[in-house]
Amino acid sequence: MDAESLRAFCLSFNGAAEEFPFNPETSVFKVEGKVFALTDLGADPLKISLKCDPDEAVRLRAAHPEIVPGWHLNKRHWNTVTVAPLPPRHLRELIEDSYDLVVAGLPRAVRLRLDRP
Repeated sequence: MDAESLRAFCLSFNGAAEEFPFNPETSVFKVEGKVFALTDLGADPLKISLKCDPDEAVRLRAAHPEIVPGWHLNKRHWNTVTVAPLPPRHLRELIEDSYDLVVAGLPRAVRLRLDRP
């Protein structure tokens, strides 16, 4: 998956927005003001940090050398993924899981508005 495809996929979720609160290079993808993904789309290699269930985060790190604890993030809840080695389908699943985790923490009315009960 290339940088533009990654950006488009992150923005394809209901209510998703891209912001640049840290610097002009770091894309921060949010839903209802809550972060679900961070990446520097111009970096080589391309990496993305994603929220993850703590138990799943450990399992993913053990199974995939391209998945490491979140860089400058809470390492219990965030993974940083090097994009290139992962199959695009697997990467899309990880991004969707991150989005779903964030949405699950939102009030019920907001979840329903986002069509994610």
